[in-house]
Amino acid sequence: MGRKNNTNVPDFILLGLTDSEEARLVLFHLFLLIYLVTVLGNTGMILIIRLDHQLHTPMYFFLSHLSFLDLSYSSVITPKTLENLIFVTKHISFVGCFAQMYFFVLLGATECFVLSAMAYDRYVAICKPLQYPVIMSMSLCRSLIAVSYLIGFFDSCITVLGIYTLHFCNSNVIHHFFCDITPILTLSCTDTHEVEFT
Repeated sequence: MGRKNNTNVPDFILLGLTDSEEARLVLFHLFLLIYLVTVLGNTGMILIIRLDHQLHTPMYFFLSHLSFLDLSYSSVITPKTLENLIFVTKHISFVGCFAQMYFFVLLGATECFVLSAMAYDRYVAICKPLQYPVIMSMSLCRSLIAVSYLIGFFDSCITVLGIYTLHFCNSNVIHHFFCDITPILTLSCTDTHEVEFT
């Protein structure tokens, strides 16, 4: 029978980066600008690749998925960080924290495997240029992307479910600006070695 989360912590408090009002205002504007550039750049990249038929090659196929992952990755953390820089209350619900952690791990792991697929694509293009169109067919590219997302999904499920089964009874203050694995593990009042090993 699986372990169930028995916690006395209804929500978490994200301490963020600084307590200084002036520094938080400067950081808010800086992070907002960086986030807007990230959203516009990655969205523009995806649209250009979709609209230009000359860019429908394996390299740009992987690049469009990498842009999607970067856009999603930024959107998991930045909105809550911006909210915490503006407002005094820095609460995040227990479920919200674990959802943020789940998508953070999912997108991070998937990005690693998409980068590996891109490296394989470039390896084939450089070392076997005459066989490149045959080896790097669109069906193989789609399979590599699907496997990347699938591995990211399973990795994040295993990691987050392992952490969810821990017991949180001490402090609910996270000394970080988002729900990352290490700060959450430090809040647990049970043994975390098994979770850290996975």
